[in-house]
Amino acid sequence: MALSIVTMTRVDEDAAAQWLGKAEAVHRQLRDRLPAGSNAYRAALARVLAGGARLSLAVEEGAVKGLALWRVVDNTYEQRRLYIDDLVTDAAFRSQGIGHALLDWLERQAGTLSCTVLALDSGVQRNEAHRFYFREGFSIPSFCFRKTLA
Repeated sequence: MALSIVTMTRVDEDAAAQWLGKAEAVHRQLRDRLPAGSNAYRAALARVLAGGARLSLAVEEGAVKGLALWRVVDNTYEQRRLYIDDLVTDAAFRSQGIGHALLDWLERQAGTLSCTVLALDSGVQRNEAHRFYFREGFSIPSFCFRKTLA
């Protein structure tokens, strides 16, 4: 069976029951500090999606094998960007083309949505992910400075 991409723009009961339960374990592989429990996870995702994010799931034979949480951002220095908050492939299925398929799909979405840039941030400790992003044609054009507020 082929990999397909399912996108959620909001959390409704049908989608939550069908997909979020399957996505949560994969999402936690990247974001282990997500709220625990399916109801808390569902509520957290509902808030993020209500803020304009979209959740796209790479699905094969009913199983979520990877996901991307993304949004379109208009700004003054790039005009319009498709920004990827989270991109993760289930560890059991890495190096099988799932991440590539998600990025390829996101790039096509960016074109459809008139974006001039496809962007993401990746923690400095994620060396394997960085090798993947370089292979996929990404570069490091700037530093991201951050100040955590109390």
